[in-house]
Formats: sequence, structure tokens, C-alpha cells
Amino acid sequence: MAASTGTSVRTLFIVLFCLMIASFVYLFLFGDYLSCFDLHARWTIQGTADFTTYVVVIGAWVAYKESSWIRAAVVMVTMYFMGSIISIGYILMQFYKLSPEEYLNDPLYFLLARRQKWEVSKGPSVIAARIIFSVLGCLVLGVLIYTIIVELSPSYKYFTSCLATNAIDIYIHVVILSVWVAYKESSWASAFFWIALLICFRGVTICAYIVRELFYLSPQHPTSLIIVKSGNRQVLQRTQFDK
Repeated sequence: MAASTGTSVRTLFIVLFCLMIASFVYLFLFGDYLSCFDLHARWTIQGTADFTTYVVVIGAWVAYKESSWIRAAVVMVTMYFMGSIISIGYILMQFYKLSPEEYLNDPLYFLLARRQKWEVSKGPSVIAARIIFSVLGCLVLGVLIYTIIVELSPSYKYFTSCLATNAIDIYIHVVILSVWVAYKESSWASAFFWIALLICFRGVTICAYIVRELFYLSPQHPTSLIIVKSGNRQVLQRTQFDK
């Protein structure tokens, strides 16, 4: 069951990776890619806010996974400019690093967890992480409200040729985070509820979800425990405390 789930997720990400490459190729060959830098285009500001949130969330996981901050920074910077091509590419690389035993046992846990030993003092505290993602969520919510108000103005611009590519990129990140939410939630009803909110409100929802998960941790816990579901937290915590 675990192996089939891992295979399904990996296949899904391969398909999304190919879709994003095709979208980029189409944009640069047939579309107006310069319109991607037009901050006055329809929903561009909101899309940028959501996309930045995804980079922060996935980038935090990359920083946790990587033993070198330089390597993590390179991945995060390229992710910001190349979007889900880098995000999914990085995830697929982690899939192919799994041993046969890890893949058969619990591929999503071993995909998310750090392979090397990690000192628990690294990374922001639980309280600091709560503040960071609360502030980020409020900022994205403010941008969403502003965008809706401006969108109602008859003078606002229509869709640009870049919008389709941006929308595909954003919702590929939504799929990535939805897989994580589905993995973490103990019931399908709860997972469906959060995924539905994620589809509708994107960056606001993922910040709210992360803050909720952080409130399940005490200030003494490492923030990285929210990466895995509660059933795997003791295993991850023992790994982090081991030298």
C-alpha cells in the first residue's frame, strides 16, 4: 500500500513536471513572456503573493533537507525564478534517493524527513515560526482583498498571455502542498476540507494550516516535526536528537 502510494505520487509529479515544461516552452515560443513582469496585469500581484508563499513554505523544507545552506539557497532562488519546474524537480530527486526498503516501508515519510542527522537547535523556534507564518498569511490575505476590490474596477486590465502559465505554476504548487496535507491528515474528510480551502484561497490557507500545526507543538519541540504526520513524529524526533 505504501509503495503504491509512493509510485502514484511520483507518477503524478512526473506528469506535472512535463506539463510545466510544456507551458514554459509555449510561453516563450508563442506568448508574450514580458507580460509576466507587468504588475498592473490582472491578478499578477495576487499570483506573486501566493507564489512567494509557496517558495517560502517549500524552501523551508528544502533548507531542512539540505546539509548545506548554500545549496539550499541556490535551490530556493532558482525556484523563485523557475517555479514548479525546480520544486517538482527537487522532489523527484528526493524520490530517486530512496532505498528500496524506504520505498516499500513509507516512501512519503522518508521523502519528507531529513536523511542526515540534524541538530535540533537549527531553524526558527516554534513561537518564531508561528509569528512568521501568521504575518505572511495576513499579508497574503490583504493582497487577496485588495486584488478582489481592484478586479471589480471596469478599468482593470484583462488576462495577459502569461496568466495561463502562472496559473498552471501556482496550481501545481497547490497540488504539491495538497499531497502533503493529505499525507498529514488522519481522515479523508479533514484532508478534503483543507485541500478545498487550499484550492480556493491558496497562500492564505497554507499559512493558516501551518500555524495550526505549529500550535500542536510545544515551544520546546523542533519546528521540523510539523513536516511529518503525528504517527511519525517520535521516529523523526529520535533521529534529530541522535548524534
